[in-house]
Amino acid sequence: MKNRTVTITISALIMLFAIVVSGCKKSCDNGKNYQIKDNVIVFDEPQRIEGQTSMLGFAAEPIEKVRIGFIGVGMRGYDAVYRMTFIDGVEVVALCDLVQEKVEQVQKEILEAKGLPRAAEYIGEMAYQQLCERDDIDLVYICTNWQTHVPMAVYAMQHGKHVAVEVPAATTIEECWQLVDVSEQTHKHCMMLENCCYDFFEMTALNMAKQGLFGEVIHAEGAYIHNLEPYWHEYQNNWRLEFNQKYGGDVYATHGLGPICQVLDIHRGDRMEYLVSMTTPSYNGKKIAKEMMGTEEFANGDMTTTMIQTAKGKTILIEHDVYTYRPYNRLYQLTGTEGFANKYPIEGFTLMDKNLPEGFLAEGQHLNVHGFVPKDVRDKVMEEYLHPIAKEIEDKAKEVGGHGGMDFIMDYRLIYCLQNGLPLDEDVYDAAEWSCIGDLTRASIENHGMPVKMPDFTRGDWNKVDGYKHAMK
Repeated sequence: MKNRTVTITISALIMLFAIVVSGCKKSCDNGKNYQIKDNVIVFDEPQRIEGQTSMLGFAAEPIEKVRIGFIGVGMRGYDAVYRMTFIDGVEVVALCDLVQEKVEQVQKEILEAKGLPRAAEYIGEMAYQQLCERDDIDLVYICTNWQTHVPMAVYAMQHGKHVAVEVPAATTIEECWQLVDVSEQTHKHCMMLENCCYDFFEMTALNMAKQGLFGEVIHAEGAYIHNLEPYWHEYQNNWRLEFNQKYGGDVYATHGLGPICQVLDIHRGDRMEYLVSMTTPSYNGKKIAKEMMGTEEFANGDMTTTMIQTAKGKTILIEHDVYTYRPYNRLYQLTGTEGFANKYPIEGFTLMDKNLPEGFLAEGQHLNVHGFVPKDVRDKVMEEYLHPIAKEIEDKAKEVGGHGGMDFIMDYRLIYCLQNGLPLDEDVYDAAEWSCIGDLTRASIENHGMPVKMPDFTRGDWNKVDGYKHAMK
C-alpha cells in the first residue's frame, strides 16, 4: 500500500510538472517586457485610452511660416539648421545644446553669415524644456543622442509643438508606444527623420513600384552596413559606442527598413507581422570597446540578420553591421513578380518589355530578364520615372546637399506638408514600427532566434489606408 501511495504521488508530481511546463510554453512571465506564448515572443500592447484618436492621415492646420527650435546642433543638427535656411517660409527661432561653442558656431557660420537674426540660445541638459515652452515655436527638430529622443519629443508635443526627431526615434517598445500615445493625445505630428526614404534611387524605385513595373513586390532587402571605426570618437561622451556595448540586436534598422516599408504599404494595407533574428559574436566591436572603454564586454554582435514577414506573406531581410571592413551598403533590393531593383553595390533594374511604355525601347530592342537592363535603358528609366517630388526639387537639393541631396528633400517635404496642412510622409506609426526593431531583434536573439510578434501600433487600423502615397496640395 505504501509503494502504491508513493507511485501515485510521483505520478501526480509528473502530471503537475507537465501542466506547469505546458502553461509556461503558452504564456510565461520571464521578468522582461515580453511574454512567450505558444513559442512566440509577444510584447505588451496597451489599449488606446479615452481621448486618444488615430493619427493615420492626420493633417494639422496650415502653418504659413514654420518657426523652428533645434535641439542638438552638433553633427547632424548643424547641417539641419543650414539646410532649413534655404527653404522659404522657415524661421530659426531657437537653438539648444549642451555646449555653448556649438550654438555659437551655428549663430556665426550659418545665421549671421546669411544675414539672418541670431536665434535664442538654451544651454544645458534640461534647457530643451525651456525651448519647448516658448509660444513662438511650431516645430521642434531633435538631433541628439538616441536615449534623449523620446523625453524631448514627448515634452515638445505636450507643449503644443510638432516634432521631427532623428533616427531611431526610440530605442524600446515602451518608448515607441509613448510616442504613439502622446501624438494621439496631443494631435501633434511626430516624424522620424528617415532621410534614406528621399534618396533619388529609392524614390525612383518607389515610383516604379507604384506604377507596376516590378509586378507585385513580394520580397525586399535593406541594411545598414557602415564601418564606423573612423567615427566612434566623434560621438559626444562616447554615447553611441556605449549604447552598442550595452545592447544587442539591430539597433539601427531604419535606414534599410524605411524605404522598403513605403513600397510594401506598411500600415497602409499591409503590416509587419513577426520577425526572427540572429547575430554573430562580437569580435571587432569588442576590440573597439576594449581600446576605447577598457571593457571586455560587448553585447552587440558584429553582424545581425533579421527576417520579417508581413500579414500578406511578403518577406523583408534586414542587416546591421557597423564593425567589419566592408564597403558601405544599404542593400535596397526589391523583388517583384515581374521585375527587380538593386542599389548596392551596382545600381540596376531587371524589367519586362511589356511593363514599359510603348516606344520606350529602341525598335527591335528586347530586355534580358536574366540580367540588368543595359545602361542606356537604365539611364532612361531613371529619368522617365524619377519621382515627381525629386524632379521638382532635384537641382536645389543637389546644390544644398546633405547626403547627396536626400536630406534637403526630406526637410523640404516636412515644411511643405506643414505649410499646406497635409499629412506628413512619415507618421508616428512609421517612427514606432521602424524604431522598434532594436528591442524586437534583441528579444529574438536572446531566445535563440525565436519568432517575435510585431506590435500593431495602429491598434487595428493598419489596413484602413489604401496604399502609400505622398500628399500633395
